[in-house]
Amino acid sequence: MATSTKILALAVLAVLPLLMNASTCIGPQVTSNVYTTSEASMSISTVFVVEVAVKCNNGEKDLLLFADVNGHMVPATQSGTGKFQVSWSDEHKKLPAGTYGVRFFDEEGYNAVRKEKRSGTDGSTVTPIFTVNVKHSGTWTGPYVQTEFVATCVALLVWYMAYRSKSFLMS
Repeated sequence: MATSTKILALAVLAVLPLLMNASTCIGPQVTSNVYTTSEASMSISTVFVVEVAVKCNNGEKDLLLFADVNGHMVPATQSGTGKFQVSWSDEHKKLPAGTYGVRFFDEEGYNAVRKEKRSGTDGSTVTPIFTVNVKHSGTWTGPYVQTEFVATCVALLVWYMAYRSKSFLMS
């Protein structure tokens, strides 16, 4: 009886890893598409949208991803099989031109980052499963001088020149 219990326990231990659903992506192949706000005159904040398509070498499809954006962890929204999207916004002055690294983590990495942040560190020592670099060229705030002002100055200059010429001819 003890032998059959041991054999049953070994059989359960042998089959148990096959039954577990591990959502770790090994060797991800990532393609990304990035959008950033380029004009500040028509918007009140700078918006970043990062779309990624992830294909894992181990065939994992049920991923739950989190992104580290400027030190804040946000969940990545799944927009299809293997497709995710992360977006954030802030004031134009707080997001100047530059390259922003968006680090992506699975559940295990997310928990490791949270654990490090609870212990007082910034979580930068945890290795992400992949990183997407977002190049933001800055926001254009518009011309320094409004076109209406330039048009008014040109009209006044033309009027002054015409009035002066008329006065010169009349004298």
